[in-house]
Parts: sequence; C-alpha cells; structure tokens
Amino acid sequence: MGNGFGALYVGVAGLQSSQNALNTTANNLANVDTAGYVRQRVLFADRNYVTFNTTASISKQQSGLGVKIGDVIHTRDIFLDRSYRTESGRQAFYAASYEAVSEVETYYQEMEGEAFQGALQDFWTSFQELYKAPDDSIYQNLVIQKAQLFLSRASAVYSGLQGYQLNINKQISDDIDTINELGKSIHELNEQIQKVEAADIETAMTLRDARDQALDELSSLVSISYHELENGAVRVNIEGTEFVGKDWFYAIEKREDPTNGFITPYWAHLSNEEKGEYIDVFNLKGEISSANQNDIGELKALLLARGDYAANYTHVTGMDRDEYNNTTGMSVMLIAEAELDQLIHGIVTAINDTLCPNVSASGFIKDVTGGAGGTVTATTADGRQITIGPNTKILDTENCSFGSDGKLPPQELFTRIGTERYTTATCAVTDANGNPVLDANGNPVTKEVYIYNEEDPSDTTRQYTLKSLSVNEALIVKESLLPHLKQNGNKWDVNYEMASKLASIWDEERISLNPNDTKPCTFKDYYKAMIGEMGTLGDVYGSTASNLAGTVESVDNKRQQVFGVSSDEELTYMIRFQNAYNASSRFINVVDEMIEHLITQLG
Repeated sequence: MGNGFGALYVGVAGLQSSQNALNTTANNLANVDTAGYVRQRVLFADRNYVTFNTTASISKQQSGLGVKIGDVIHTRDIFLDRSYRTESGRQAFYAASYEAVSEVETYYQEMEGEAFQGALQDFWTSFQELYKAPDDSIYQNLVIQKAQLFLSRASAVYSGLQGYQLNINKQISDDIDTINELGKSIHELNEQIQKVEAADIETAMTLRDARDQALDELSSLVSISYHELENGAVRVNIEGTEFVGKDWFYAIEKREDPTNGFITPYWAHLSNEEKGEYIDVFNLKGEISSANQNDIGELKALLLARGDYAANYTHVTGMDRDEYNNTTGMSVMLIAEAELDQLIHGIVTAINDTLCPNVSASGFIKDVTGGAGGTVTATTADGRQITIGPNTKILDTENCSFGSDGKLPPQELFTRIGTERYTTATCAVTDANGNPVLDANGNPVTKEVYIYNEEDPSDTTRQYTLKSLSVNEALIVKESLLPHLKQNGNKWDVNYEMASKLASIWDEERISLNPNDTKPCTFKDYYKAMIGEMGTLGDVYGSTASNLAGTVESVDNKRQQVFGVSSDEELTYMIRFQNAYNASSRFINVVDEMIEHLITQLG
C-alpha cells in the first residue's frame, strides 16, 4: 500500500511539472512579438528520494518521488550580446556621421543648382563684361548687382550649415537625456533584481529582460563596458568612466557654451565646477578609427560632426596637416563651413586686392625718412599714434585705380562690417639725419599714408568672412566709384589693365582645398573639389554604415536563434508537455484504480 501511495506522489509531481512547463511555454508564445523578451526554458530535476532500506551492502534502496522544475532559465549568449552591442554602437557612429554628410550635401546641391552656381557664374561673367568697357555705368552696376546676389546666395548656404549645427546640438542634448534615462532605469532595475533574487529562490527574468534591452539601447548611443556582479547587479562604464554600479548612478551633465549654445557632456562627480575644471565624457583628440576602437556611439559622432564652433576660412587657411586633421578636419560641419568660407574669402580678397592693391611700407618709410629706413610714426585724424614698420601693408598709391571722384583711398567692392579697409594717417617727412623737412614757407612737410587694416584671426569683424561681409554701400549708391581710372599726367585714362586682371582672377591657380589636398587650383576647380570631397566622405561613411548594418543584423539573427521565441518550436514543446500532463493524469488514474481494487479486495 505504501508503494502505491508513493506512486501517486510520482504522478502528481509529473502533473505539476507538466503544468508549470505548459505555463512557461504559454508565456513564451504570448511574448513572441515583445521587444527584448528572452524565451524561457524549463529544466527538470528529480524530487527527493525516500530511503526504505539501508541494509544493502552496495547502495541504499530508495524510491523516487517524481520530477520537479529545477530551474527556468534565460537562453542568452553573453558573447553574442557583447558583439551585438559593440557593432551596434559602431554602426550608429557611422550612420550619424553619414546623416550629417548627407545634410551638407543637401546644401551643396543647392550650391550646384541655380541658386548658388548660377550666382557664381553670373558674378564671373559680370567681370568679363566690365572688361569690355570699365567706365560704362551699366557694366559697373552689373558687377555690383551680381556681387550682391553672389554674397546673398553664399550667406544663405553658410547660414543653412550653421542652422544644421544647431540641429545637431539639439540631438546631442536629447541623446544625453536618453542616456541618463537609460542609466537611471538600469540602476533601478539593479535594485529590483537584487531584491527579487536575494533569497536565491527566484530569477527576476522580466526585470533582466528590461535591463538587457536598456543595455542594447545604451550601446548604440555610447561606447560601454559592463559586467554582472555576484549580487545580480550590472556595473556599466561609459568611455571607461563609471556610470552605473551596485548602489550608484552618475548622470552625464551638460556644459553650454555661452557664445553659441553648443553643449558638451561632462562628468559632474569628477569635475570641479567652482574652479571651472571639467572632465569631459569624450576625448575627441586623435585619429578616430576601428583600429583604435574609438568609433563607437551616436553621441560621439554627433559631437564630432557638429564641432565646437562655427568655422570660417581661418580654420583651414595656413594650417599644417596635423593641426588641421586634429581640429577642423575631424568635423563634417567644420570642414563644410571652413572650405566654403575659404572660397568666398579667396574670391573677395582677390577682387579687393586688385581694386585696392597693397604694398610693403618699406619704400614709403625710406621716402619720408630720406632713405634712412627704420620705422615712422603716423597720426590719424582722431589723434591716434600709429607706428609703421617695413612690413606694414599700405595702399599702393603708385599703381592703384580710382573711382569717378578721383579720391584716395579707392573703394573696395566688399567691405567688412565695422572695419574700414584703410586707416588714413599723416607722417612728418625728415631727412636721413632725422631732421624735419620744411617747405618754402618754413612749415613741416607731411605725407599722407593709407594703412591697411589687417585681418584679425580672433575678431570676425576684421575678417573677410561670410559673417562680416557686405557689398560696399558707397558703390551701391554710386556705381561709378568702382575703381576703373588711372592718372596719366593731368588727365584720366580708363584702366583696362586692371579690368583685365579682374577678369582673369577666376582662371588663376590661387587657392588649395585644405592641408590634405595642397594642389593649387582655380576658384572654379576649388568649387568642384569641395563638392567632390564631401561626396567622397559621404560614400565612405555610407558604405561603412551599410556594411555594419549587415553585421549587426547578422549578429542579431544569431542572438534571436538563441533567445528569440519561435512559435513552431514552442508549439512543439506545448504538445510534448501536454502529452506529459495527460500521461501523468492517466498514471494517477491507473494507480488510483489499483489502490481502490486492493482496498476493495482486502475489505
């Protein structure tokens, strides 16, 4: 009878285990389309054994009490998870970089269309027409009108690039918020998982699924490393710095540049904000490549693409290769802005320098000092004292042209907002011994000089940059002030030579693209090279992002084979467990009938 009742335990154990296995399978099927869900797999184990004879010399005589659920486990592969998260972060990096290049190409397509290219072509053509009759007001007015249109179109493209920089900046801010939300979520899930699993009875599977999903999302935004602690919590680092741990979570803070609003992520817990000492999340110096394993995460790509400022020609002109590649050359937006501004700066200064040529002041100094050389002091109209050295640039009055008013200095076509091209000053003429030279009336002889106001790399108002350029208002009011005359004794001649120089500017090799491409080229060739460079960059980023997308998909497919729910497979398990349940039920019925028969017979 004892063995009969023991058999009932075996049947009940099978019934309970099959029912629990069916519940697990049903849960898998219910979550077949749930993002981040990891299928659960049932592991069976023996129940306790009952020992009924210990006299055997070889082993104990025992009777089993059936089967039970030993564990319900997640079917994850940590190596595939790590591979997926690394490749996902790398793919996100190049996808974000490609998106930035694509946006730049959109503005460049505007340049290739009628709006900019047409304005550039018309501007060039206006000088060809001016060459025919430099003193004709119709052609003079044509040059000024086309100059306005050219500058307007160029400024529109440049403003569009700056606008997209601000858009990237907004994306950066949003990504930081998302990263912090994910970090906070992982921290809270860590605490919940520890509470559930503290007794070592239950595995917090749903919570672990949510945490793994958060890690997947986080890995596409930033480069992370992580490992699970003994208590079940996951410790996460971002770019090698602690982010989430067992009992803590360090949020990424935002530092905003007061001049342009650009945001830089930094670690508040490592920084001394009172002293203005900040530890940035990212080190953006040096080469970015897969070999260096620093091309991971959308946020880093956005920071690189945006840059830290709005670039102009000073951020490419005169730089060596290393300096350029470690600054402007690392950012898609800075490259686009700097190279466009360099084109405009080159065209503008070439035209202005032809209309208003400059020369070294050494000859002038020798003239006013009787050949003694050295330096001289000049006085401006407002009483300021200016020291003129041999390398100071001044207007070349011997070779410059004049407008219809015949006045010096002549008018430049493009002006800097807030900065005149020249400062007019007066020098006392001396002999070689430094003694003042007097006129017939005994008055000191003076000479006027027009000192060129050099461009200042630190002050955009003193630069011929798109931020500060405008067409000379004086020429808009009176086009005949455009320099076109030369003095010939007591009469004025039309300066065809200068007009020819203006017309030939476009075909001279005056400029190179950047320190990585130093081949001299014309403005027209530069324009093509600038657009071609961005297209090549887009091809590289686009193909890399596409290839990595295939890799990510391949790894994810392998992950899905491990932890994804297959409805066919789960239905197979359901049939198996249902049959096991039915078999256990029939087993119980048979044992029940046997016991009833024995009781009846004994009775």
